[in-house]
Amino acid sequence: MPSPADFPDCYVLTIRCPDAVGIVAAVSTFLANHDAFITESAHLGDPDTARFFMRTVFRSATNEPLPRDTIETRFADIADRFSMEWALFDSTEKVRTIIAVSKFGHCLNDLLHRVQIGAIPIDVIAVVSNHEAFKELVEWHDIPFYYLPTTSDTRTEQEKKFAALIEDFDADLVILARYMQILSDSFCRRLPGRIINIHHSFLPGFKGANPYHQAHARGVKIIGATAHYVTTDLDEGPIIEQAVERVDHTMTPSDLIHLGRDTESAVLSRAVRWHGERRVLLNGTKTVVFR
Repeated sequence: MPSPADFPDCYVLTIRCPDAVGIVAAVSTFLANHDAFITESAHLGDPDTARFFMRTVFRSATNEPLPRDTIETRFADIADRFSMEWALFDSTEKVRTIIAVSKFGHCLNDLLHRVQIGAIPIDVIAVVSNHEAFKELVEWHDIPFYYLPTTSDTRTEQEKKFAALIEDFDADLVILARYMQILSDSFCRRLPGRIINIHHSFLPGFKGANPYHQAHARGVKIIGATAHYVTTDLDEGPIIEQAVERVDHTMTPSDLIHLGRDTESAVLSRAVRWHGERRVLLNGTKTVVFR
């Protein structure tokens, strides 16, 4: 699956609107009339919601660059005609991201490595944690680390500091990389569709501490992970990506934990990459992912 960043001078156009006849034709004709060459396109008409979703990557078909402001101004007429919610992104723009983490660093370490090698198109501008365990790791990557300890008495103030950092850094995305704090409803509402969480697949069956030990005691045969957008419904937001692995009676709780963490890291990295490449569009309580 190519990334838009693989093609220089590309734009990514995303569209959500009521389903109707002629949307694809209108978009493709507009781009052709403006000397744009489509390198990738996908769309879906959802019969359940009667909504249409589209993601199109395009670049100049000539040696002349495409003027973004002109495209945006002129495309507004088509957008109005079809009542579109739409956005145009430069493929070189990386999503400004803050990562939050607690005591488990496998997802954080995996994300930082993938970002460093250019596998995920995000710019990690800060890491926030209620523990200091990963301060050296984060600073080794030359990223600011913010230690925001919390107790039951200081949780509200700590969350205000976290929110202030998001505003100060002008962050477009927050990743909860095993950040073991429950966020308030007001915090969840600040970035709709822009907070991604990862958790194991045992919810709601095995809650609280030591879920893998609980699963082992019950003899589960499948473990996995879910990455989703955060809403006020805690771990029930729109799902972006999931994966499962089979386990058996020979595996210890420690084996399950190691496999579970590998799965969590892989699932979260895919979800973040797809979000960064503008492949994920919200569709009510679910998502459309143009993989």
